[in-house]
Amino acid sequence: MPRTCTVCAHADRAAIDAALVQGGDSFRTIAHRFNVSPDALKRHKTAHLSRALVKAQEAQEVARGDALLAQVRELQARATSILDAAERSGDLKTALAAIAQARGCLELLAKLLGELQEGPTVNVVLLPEWVRVRTAILNALEGYPEARLAVVEALKDVGA
Repeated sequence: MPRTCTVCAHADRAAIDAALVQGGDSFRTIAHRFNVSPDALKRHKTAHLSRALVKAQEAQEVARGDALLAQVRELQARATSILDAAERSGDLKTALAAIAQARGCLELLAKLLGELQEGPTVNVVLLPEWVRVRTAILNALEGYPEARLAVVEALKDVGA
């Protein structure tokens, strides 16, 4: 006979479910707070946690993201408006400050929308390892001029 889920039977099940969905605390922390075992929490989350709660949390996160985007877009519009007014009045110092703020808003928007890559990038075409591999491939295809030409053309198409 299967055992009853101790979390489902717990008096504070709603609070436990909310803590699990929010995901800020570890299983151990939540277990200690509600006097249940971390393993029981893991089993409950896997088998019994309402999918609706998970979806509601995801929807809430999307709504927060949309609100943040709207705020940044509003700041962008205000910075652009200040820039326009400063340019019309000939106030170059304010215009330059507005340009900096507008640029900052654009950068933040690009980051939030995933359109700006952060961190270092590597151009593999310039790596010595790639040059050696490319040379080895082309050398191996010397006896097969049609195949060699096809590889050279394919590498041109991808910018290599």
